Formats: sequence, C-alpha cells, structure tokens
Amino acid sequence: MAEKLKGKKIAILATDGFEQVELIEPKKALEDAGATTEIISPRSGEIKGWNFRDWGDKVKVDKTLDQVRPANYDALVLPGGVINPDHLRMEPKAVSFVKEFAESGKPVAAICHSPWTLVEAGVVRGRKMTSWPSLKTDLKNAGANWVDEQAVIDGNFITSRKPDDLPAFNQKIIEMVADNKQWKAAS
Repeated sequence: MAEKLKGKKIAILATDGFEQVELIEPKKALEDAGATTEIISPRSGEIKGWNFRDWGDKVKVDKTLDQVRPANYDALVLPGGVINPDHLRMEPKAVSFVKEFAESGKPVAAICHSPWTLVEAGVVRGRKMTSWPSLKTDLKNAGANWVDEQAVIDGNFITSRKPDDLPAFNQKIIEMVADNKQWKAAS
C-alpha cells in the first residue's frame, strides 16, 4: 500500500479548532499510502487541534493560503470540528481555494462539520452528501441531498459524518486519489 499514492500531493486545509483525529488520521493514512501531505492554513506557524471536548495538540502549518494554488495538489482534505470550518467559511481566501478545488474536478474530502466550507463556496447544490447530523438542514438549504451514511461519494466529493467513520473515509480518499482519473465536478 505504501506505493499506491506515490507522487500524489494532498492539501489539508485547516485552522485552529480542527478536530484533531480528523486531521491526524487522514494525514497518516495518506502518507502510509505514499502521498505527500501539506497542512495549509490562513496563517503560518502552528494551529491548535480540538480533541473531542478540549483543546488538543498543535500541528505545524506547511504553507499559507497565500502560498498555494489548487493546481499544485491532487486532492483536498477538509477536517471537521465545529470551530475550524466555522472560521474557514469566514475567510475569503479559504472559501476561494475550496471553490476552485471543487470546480477543478479533483477529489475533495470533507468530514463532520467541514461541509460548511463547501456550502459557503456554493458548490453543494445537487450533490449527495453526508455530514455531522447538525449540518443536515444547512446542506439541504444549500441544495444538497443529505443522507445518513458512513462515507458518500458523489462525483469528486467524498463526505463522512464523524470520527467513527474515519476508516471508511480514509479508504475512499485513497481509492479516489489512486484512481488517477479526472473526476467530474457537478455542474
């Protein structure tokens, strides 16, 4: 499995308050499959995770949004947590990055509360998606078809509900990125 994603570069977009396990586990799974990952954030330095009920560990930011373009990556991972996507959806550069990525047709993987950023980017209409249950109405109001499933693929989107779904979420990301075809973004 270590060669499955060799040569692939994955962006992980996050800021303070990301659900720690939803960043760390996909990052590890992708790297174990041979991919290179980069933590992208609105600011440089370190960002602090949220560990279920309290602040967690810090992770090093590899690049800021000012230093990157979606064209430089093969896929985008959006960790959840409540704080992280709420802040990202208020950051114009983050929303623009996510929108451009979603429209590129490359894989976009979002878990838990991170579909909020996809809603803000205006890219969920007509998509079959899942999320943390409290986002059901937000996604439906934005035109998505919300379902309660472990991991959902629709075009170039992979969505998942919660930390318990990480094994399925990670597997779907690896499979989609390894597939090498240009995924069609929804029109």
